[in-house]
Amino acid sequence: MPRARAHRSAAVSAWLIASALALTAAGPAPAFAAPGSRAVPAVPAVPRVPSGAAGHDGGPAPGPGEAAVLGAEHARVHARLREAVKGTQGYPQSKRTASLSAHEQSQLSANRAFRAAESGRFAQYFPSPDFGVHVAQLPTGKVLLFSFERVEADPTKETGPTSTVGRTNAGRGYLWDPARGTGATAFKKVAPPVVLVPDGAYAPRPAPFFCAGHAYLPNGMVGVFGGNVGGKGGSGARLSFVFDPWTENWYRNRDMSVGRWYPSAVTGADGRQIIMSGQSERGTGTPTPVVERFPALRHAVPRRPFDIPVGLSVDRLRSDAPFRNDYPHLFSLRDGMIYGLGRDADQQWLFDPVKEVRTDLPRRPADFRGYGSAVPLPAGYRGPDSVLVLGGDPRDPSTYRLSGGRWTTEEPRAFGRTQDDTLILPDGTLLTVNGALDTRDYGHGPFNPRADPKYRQVELRDARGHWRLGPAQRLPRGYHSNALVLPDGRVMVTGDELQQIANDPDIDDAMDGSIELYEPPYLHRGDRPALDRVPAGELGHDEAFEVTSSTPADVKRAVLLAPSTVTHSVNTSQRHLELRMTGARGRVIGLRTPPTAADAPPGYYMLFLLDAKGVPSAAKWVKLGL
Repeated sequence: MPRARAHRSAAVSAWLIASALALTAAGPAPAFAAPGSRAVPAVPAVPRVPSGAAGHDGGPAPGPGEAAVLGAEHARVHARLREAVKGTQGYPQSKRTASLSAHEQSQLSANRAFRAAESGRFAQYFPSPDFGVHVAQLPTGKVLLFSFERVEADPTKETGPTSTVGRTNAGRGYLWDPARGTGATAFKKVAPPVVLVPDGAYAPRPAPFFCAGHAYLPNGMVGVFGGNVGGKGGSGARLSFVFDPWTENWYRNRDMSVGRWYPSAVTGADGRQIIMSGQSERGTGTPTPVVERFPALRHAVPRRPFDIPVGLSVDRLRSDAPFRNDYPHLFSLRDGMIYGLGRDADQQWLFDPVKEVRTDLPRRPADFRGYGSAVPLPAGYRGPDSVLVLGGDPRDPSTYRLSGGRWTTEEPRAFGRTQDDTLILPDGTLLTVNGALDTRDYGHGPFNPRADPKYRQVELRDARGHWRLGPAQRLPRGYHSNALVLPDGRVMVTGDELQQIANDPDIDDAMDGSIELYEPPYLHRGDRPALDRVPAGELGHDEAFEVTSSTPADVKRAVLLAPSTVTHSVNTSQRHLELRMTGARGRVIGLRTPPTAADAPPGYYMLFLLDAKGVPSAAKWVKLGL
């Protein structure tokens, strides 16, 4: 449930007392690696630490007799206020403010060594009302962010309701509209539906859909599957929703047959979503092998913006997916198959979504990998036929490519990191942002906000596959961090509630999170080509179409970039396709769409025009049909 804002004066008074008793000075600005340098590999990972106990309804317990005097809900407000005051006493505002200031100064100092035209630059940093545990770029240009309500203000403790049961185990969602800027008015609350969760508390609350899986439907809507029922270590919910970017509302569908917490979902060539893995209703350590499909075959695939899925069901595939660990990487490649790349080296599988069979892929050459990223590599005008797996092991900086049914070891990055997010940029290069040593560990032990500064540096991979370090982001962002490419070519970076709380400039206001914007090098290499008009209707595959540009002589390439919906370093929707150019006359440029739905699954794509230097236009949205 939303955290209480009542009795603000009491909380502020407590903070003032705590600040006087616990003033903390910021440390010296850390050193960063210069361009082209290599950092020392990280030390072994530390296991995730589960959160602690809570009151009977998932929140802090009211005091003796409080409920009888004040009423149950008012008593819960008082109890949460006491917990919030404890959090600000244990981690006062002065410490948060000093930490954020130190990060800003060290970022400015480190980034003087990087030229924007070669390495890009971090341009803006601003508050957000949400942690951004889950993000999705919508075809309206807005960005969906959703996560959970904060239950703890001290970042050295579990801040989310992982193990709680009852009202405080709740989700929340917001839209950010970049066209409205970066202030509070640029955000709109889009709360999930109120549900009754089978946790024994019988307490209605906004659906606890955090740590779910998600993917796009062909009509631009986001399917969201699973969530957290609570209990010790968390357990899987059967929830199934879609978010409609056109009405800006959530809609509930029929529950899945199994609970899923930390599942993955991917959109196949037929526009249906395949859902795998996730911890079951029995709790952490019980991943489900059941594979489900949304919508079920008896339902039509939602194609048009007004086709809103409500009350639709899933069906179960005949094959199973017995992943031992959660959030496998799933990709639909140009052969129409679903590639399931598990965290365990021996769990690499190929799924045929039509025949509903699973076959083995070769063992990955690296051992277990935690939360690291994976990217389907660009392959021209055809869909991707290979995947690059990277991150997830702080001791291993190597990258691994699966292509043609075999694995190869590719050029390493500067150092190993987990919780990283790797994006395909419009020019076909790759960008890694975010990262840590391990889950909620930035190099100095779990739940310690102090971070090894190297994790704040981005890395860039050029068209030849060579990596180099780039500038530093403001905050270190590890567990629950995210990033996506905006239609204007910038990169949005957010997530990691621990670091956001530890560096919150006002822990008592309504802006829990933060967003940082990165400008890739191509935005600092001269004027951008113009993309003025694209077709408004649905395009078929292998279809000729035309766009207009007021700078046609500058246009050398045209690219489709799929939007990202990402969480926990898992981004199943990324795709980069070169469009075939069929000619030009005046301001009109002829193009041809990708050959098949296996090359480019149906849905919305960002269309960029690029010049000879790889500088992209601002994108416009086009829709590929079934």
